[in-house]
Amino acid sequence: MKAKSPAFEIIPRHIALIMDGNGRWAKINGKSRIDGHREGTQSVRSILKTAFPLGIKIITIYAFSTENWKRPAKEIQGLMKLMTESLNSYEKDLHDNKIRLRVMGELGKLPKSLRTKLEKTMNDTKIYSKHTLVIALNYGARAEITDATRKIAQLVYKNKLKPNEITEKHICNNLYLPDIPDPELMIRTSGELRLSNFMLWQISYTEIIITDKLWPEFREQELYNALEQYNKRQRRFGGIEDKEFNDG
Repeated sequence: MKAKSPAFEIIPRHIALIMDGNGRWAKINGKSRIDGHREGTQSVRSILKTAFPLGIKIITIYAFSTENWKRPAKEIQGLMKLMTESLNSYEKDLHDNKIRLRVMGELGKLPKSLRTKLEKTMNDTKIYSKHTLVIALNYGARAEITDATRKIAQLVYKNKLKPNEITEKHICNNLYLPDIPDPELMIRTSGELRLSNFMLWQISYTEIIITDKLWPEFREQELYNALEQYNKRQRRFGGIEDKEFNDG
């Protein structure tokens, strides 16, 4: 039964998703890990169809981390093939819904066939500006911040910037996608209580919601539940409300 879309007072512009639990879902259901990842792609499709009509503009999904290369070779090969298949499958949806695809991460290590498909899809959808899907592929926040530091160091080395002139803005401007605003909401599935090297700079003031749902089980109703929790939060960015101050 399709969940009824509720009305939310506050809709985050950008949500980030750590999609955890595909392997556990597969084990519980007597399926292979790749089957779990494949079922997880259906959750991605469901969330895209649900989130953008609500007014969410940007969705970032953590698809493959720099640490994921430690997994068995057979699983990595299956994941890379599945990503290419998913891009082929989602391409029509991206165009029908005017969704721009962007990718952040160190793409050079990815298989050539996947890189070629990513580059073509990104180029074909760059005309869209209303909605954006960001895929974090071979992504690690420490690597991103390290790369940004190297770029800034080059500016200092070339006497284009003095060390005492470096600001947070310089770091922001040298991240992988500097024009993408920080997420207001990050959701992690499967009940794990860690950030797993994901967007460490960008989520400094992001609201974090952890759900015990495994990613293949995370569909529209689970997104509604997360947004309901988000609407109960008070985002103060280190400050306090006037009422709290007056109450002493």
